[in-house]
Amino acid sequence: MTGQLAVRRAPLVLVVALFFLWGVANNLNDVLIAHFKKLFTLSDLGAGLVQSAFYLGYFCLAIPAALIMRRFGYRAAVLLGLLLYAAGALMFLPAAAWQSYPAFLLALFVIASGLGFLETSANPLVARLGSEDTAARRLNLAQAFNPLGSITGVLIGRTFILSGDAAPVTSAAGRASEAAAVQGPYLVIGLAVLVWALLIRVTPFPAVATEHDVEEGVGAASDFAAVLRNPRVLAGVIAQFFYVGAQVGIWSFLIRYSEVAVPGTNERTGADYLTASLVLFMVGRFAGTALMTRFSPTRLLAGFAGVGLMCGLVAAVVGGGIGIAALVASSFFMSIMYPTIFAETVEGLGARTKSAAALLVMAIVGGAVFPAVMGLVSDRAGSIVVAMIVPAICFGVVLGFALLAERRRA
Repeated sequence: MTGQLAVRRAPLVLVVALFFLWGVANNLNDVLIAHFKKLFTLSDLGAGLVQSAFYLGYFCLAIPAALIMRRFGYRAAVLLGLLLYAAGALMFLPAAAWQSYPAFLLALFVIASGLGFLETSANPLVARLGSEDTAARRLNLAQAFNPLGSITGVLIGRTFILSGDAAPVTSAAGRASEAAAVQGPYLVIGLAVLVWALLIRVTPFPAVATEHDVEEGVGAASDFAAVLRNPRVLAGVIAQFFYVGAQVGIWSFLIRYSEVAVPGTNERTGADYLTASLVLFMVGRFAGTALMTRFSPTRLLAGFAGVGLMCGLVAAVVGGGIGIAALVASSFFMSIMYPTIFAETVEGLGARTKSAAALLVMAIVGGAVFPAVMGLVSDRAGSIVVAMIVPAICFGVVLGFALLAERRRA
């Protein structure tokens, strides 16, 4: 009996760990922006291309991932995602040797392509690896590992990549040293991901993870078009696009913001602020879940989005230590936005839920657009502080979505 229980639990443990692995990759980018800015002497717009390359991978691979999952099963999609993730991580080694920013951006695109497969397949696979009655509990457990991975990613970057000196690198020896700093962490990550792929390949999985999923006509162009004609789905995709843009934009430039808002702040201290943000984000998920027992999810979303908007305005107008505190605090209020928008958008769609879910994953491309927009605003205005008006506007869009959703429920 114990052996049978272990066989059932092993696949779930392996898949839940994926949430941790993609959290590491997502938030290492926030450290890389600060690192590449000084290594390649980039403008804020140029540094923001780290996220543009990364989240473009999500956009391009969301629907292909859904189609492959449908044709070959969940586990095949997970394995392909892990192989792409590992390949992108290992591409950091030659990119560092060449000291080539475009090569780093290509590596990030490949990593994100793999994560697109993982996010598209891991969520429904966790839900189906067990009883339907406990599916929500399993998903909540899996999601809790994502911010842990995010915190780990920032700590890895702070400890092994950032030198503590934000001054642009001018000497050839200095550039070589700074470029080489990324090789060790990404080599370890790449090898760890390959080991995890091997474990998933050799571990027996239940039939639900390997069988073809051909129900509901997923993947037909007419199906996606029909879903987008639903005003609620279209509004959800737009809200998700702006929300992800706000989240990625704030976290991407928090280190840079702290250096500008409080002169003398070094990049490692900025990374500590980012770590605090991620801790608050994780706490906010648990607090938000508890508050939803007293308030409707859309009403809570409206309140959190309103506070997020105010935090963005304070950061853009007031600046200084107060601005840093506002940005750190905004992470608490961002915590419930993605899952609440997602759930509100797909509710009651029945056979078209999977198509709507793929479109919501594609909306993550907001993380590619808005950091670049913030970089452009910063370069034109001469200060990253002013650029925080962009995520404030994004939170305003989420607030509008929440108010409309709440009115519809009334």
